[in-house]
Order: sequence, then structure tokens, then C-alpha cells
Amino acid sequence: MFHAITGRRTGASLFALSLAAATALPLAAHAQDAAAAKPREATIIVTGEGSAEVAPDIAVVDLGVVKDGKTAREALDANNKAMADILAALKEAGIEERDVQTSGFMINPQYQYPQSSTGENPPPVLIGFQVTNTVTLRVRDLTKLGEIVDKTVTLGANQGSGIRFVNDKPESTVSAARKKAVENAVAKAKELTEAAGVGLGRVIEISETSYRAEAMPIARAMAKDFAASGSVPIAAGENSYSVTVNVTFALNN
Repeated sequence: MFHAITGRRTGASLFALSLAAATALPLAAHAQDAAAAKPREATIIVTGEGSAEVAPDIAVVDLGVVKDGKTAREALDANNKAMADILAALKEAGIEERDVQTSGFMINPQYQYPQSSTGENPPPVLIGFQVTNTVTLRVRDLTKLGEIVDKTVTLGANQGSGIRFVNDKPESTVSAARKKAVENAVAKAKELTEAAGVGLGRVIEISETSYRAEAMPIARAMAKDFAASGSVPIAAGENSYSVTVNVTFALNN
């Protein structure tokens, strides 16, 4: 008796589930058809560009000392003497320890390759050693930059790979460039939709693709001041930060 009742209840439950599934299938199909019938929202994607300029406040300089000697010891001692004098001069000029970092050090043997009149290749001859010590420094007072470069060369710096002008905190300049980029995108979208005779709707999506800093030359007043004082003429110019954004707008018919 108990097993028979249990069997009837199980059968009723399965019947109810089958009926619910049969009812849900047409409803799901109807929802899919309704979604497919709904027209896709018309949009327009516009790229906007903006830039903002600011004077740099830090110079990054790579300076090196290269010394030769008959032995590695001789070359190293000469290099150590010159580099010690340079580091002392940097400290005296107000460059903090955190702004000076050794960026390269090499000891290389120097060979001479004799020429042979017999066509043979004689072995190279060791004639000495060369020691290179390179430091990277940040100069935060740009008015002292020309003087510092001049002084380090006087003390023995004989290798350099350029000067890079950067900004310690460029965030506000990048923010200004970003706003200009969005404004540029909005202006382009309005111009395009007006020409097409459609209305410009809401913003659907905004994405920033990149931002970069580029050096821009300006007047050489600073260089002239340095030249007049007898130090190395330096022109800091300006850094231009550029931002590119993609903005998706809805279109109103």
C-alpha cells in the first residue's frame, strides 16, 4: 500500500515537470524572437585627441668616466679617482644621494690585431684595459644643470648619452589633456551627426587608448643665460602630454 501511493506521487511530479517544461519552451522561443525583432541601437564611434604642455622640472643625465691603463688595476684606479671627484662635486652642488645611481660598470681588455704580410691571422695582442663607470643623476634645480655638466666634464667625465627632461608629477597635465581629448571627440561627433542630419544621443562608452609625453622646443632664453655664465648651454623646452580616447555615442533619429 505504501509503495503504491509513493509511485503515484512520483508519477504526478514527473507529469507536472514535463508540463512546465513544455510551457516554458514556447515562452523562451517567443522571448528570443522578440529580442531578435528589436532593432539594434544606432551608434557612432569617434576618436578624440588632446594635449597639454608643461615645463619640465627634472633633468635626467647619464654621465660616464672611461679610463685606459696598461693593467686593469691602473685603469680602475684612474677611473675611481675621477668618479670620486665627480660624486663629491655633485654633492657639493646640492644633488641628493637618492638622485645619483650607478647605471653601468665595465672592465674590458684592449687588444691590438697585428697585420700579416703572409696571409696568416696572428693572434691578437693584449695592450691594456679600459674601465667604464656610468652614473645616472636627476637634477631638480634646472638652473644648475649647465654648471653641473660643465663641472663633471672638467673633473673627468668623458662619456654621456644625453639629457632627458621629465616631470615629477605630470598627473594634472595629463588630466587636462584627457579633458581636451573628450571635448575633441564630442565636437567631432556633433559635426558628423549634423552633417548626416541625425541627432547625437547619450554617451555609451569611453575608453582611453594611450597617453605619451613629447619634448617641445621653446625660446632659448635659458640657453643664452647659461652661455653667458660660461657653463654648458641648456634649453629645457616644454613637455607635451597627449591623450587619445575613443567615445561611443548613441544616435537619435
